[in-house]
Amino acid sequence: MGAGRERTDQNMSLSMPPISPNGSAPHWPHCEHLDGLVPVTPRSNGCPECQVRGDIWTDLRVCLTCGWVACSDDSPNQHARAHYRETDHPLVADVETGSRWRWCYVHQRLV
Repeated sequence: MGAGRERTDQNMSLSMPPISPNGSAPHWPHCEHLDGLVPVTPRSNGCPECQVRGDIWTDLRVCLTCGWVACSDDSPNQHARAHYRETDHPLVADVETGSRWRWCYVHQRLV
């Protein structure tokens, strides 16, 4: 996990209400991009673009629209952000099982 992400998560956790275990609590602040999301299956277990180039990544993100997996903003190539710029798919999540970390590129915040 990159240092920038740790600081962001730490700061946000102080101002966000607790998330209910079953996910039924309203999202705060609300992000309309969460409306109508359906579960996606990650399409790979690594960043395909980094793998082809022989590069490394820090963290992996999964696109919540199509399941594309790519490296995070803490990684040198930032392929998840490039995927957003190419597709306008607004939401990503941490690819790690059980993680509740989600980011909206449109609103530039955790959701």
